[in-house]
Amino acid sequence: MSIASVGIDIGGTKIEAVAIERAGELHVLNRTRIPTRAHNGYDALVETVSRFIVEFIKDYPGIHAVGVGMPGSTDGEGRIKNSNTTCLNGRLFRQDVQARVPLLLRFANDANCFALAEAQLGAGKGHDMVFGVIMGTGVGGGLVINGAFRDGPHTICGEWGHTTLWPDHPDRCYCGKRGCVEQFISGPGVENFFESITGMRLPLQRILEKENSGDIAACQSIETLLDNYGRALSNVINILDPDIIVLGGGVSNVPQLYGLGFEKVAQYVFSDICHTPIVQNQLGDSAGVLGAALLSVDS
Repeated sequence: MSIASVGIDIGGTKIEAVAIERAGELHVLNRTRIPTRAHNGYDALVETVSRFIVEFIKDYPGIHAVGVGMPGSTDGEGRIKNSNTTCLNGRLFRQDVQARVPLLLRFANDANCFALAEAQLGAGKGHDMVFGVIMGTGVGGGLVINGAFRDGPHTICGEWGHTTLWPDHPDRCYCGKRGCVEQFISGPGVENFFESITGMRLPLQRILEKENSGDIAACQSIETLLDNYGRALSNVINILDPDIIVLGGGVSNVPQLYGLGFEKVAQYVFSDICHTPIVQNQLGDSAGVLGAALLSVDS
């Protein structure tokens, strides 16, 4: 019997743990989650994550390492940067948690974990170069080449959500720049646009319902989403030319992304024909934590 692998996914609202076993097919042995409660501050979050890992691994004495997916990347000193769980930024979170856990922790950006899981187990399986896209509260991505994710010297490979799309945009992104892709094609980005033309705040799902019934403002909001999506994703294809793009996150459930959205990508890409398959994920909200577990395989 193969030894179990354990992964932890630290999200904005929940922290999830999974134990998997791969003996031919993938078997999920255990899966559990707790609230993140990042509003309690940095020290409390370090303690919560550390204690959660220590308690979870008690049932798996044969493991030697644990994979941990989390938002953000690291600077040259190991401090967290670019995390939308903002209490982590500027802090030595990975080192602080490692000091409290008796096993080796292998950390990676959560979008990299998503991409890794979809490349090895999901919609990208069988492809050499997979670009995994996260479109939800924020916009991120990860690049997997021959079954391994690319991190890069700045640990930001795949961060297309913070490339500049419209530099004259009046509002700043949380990262401090103006006009980031994330400001236009994330869930809040679409909701912000709808509010700007109606004065009314609605969740994305409600905007989609209104769009289906022909509401002019909702139709304009979705048309704008698709155009910005086409512009932004065409840049990814122009630079990387991946074998497949896998979409994840709540916005990936917008059905128009795979029809009219694909046509917009094809319109802007530097090619007469766009051959790149753009598909929805197969692993759902399991992808991030399963990818984290894959980090510890063969440890």
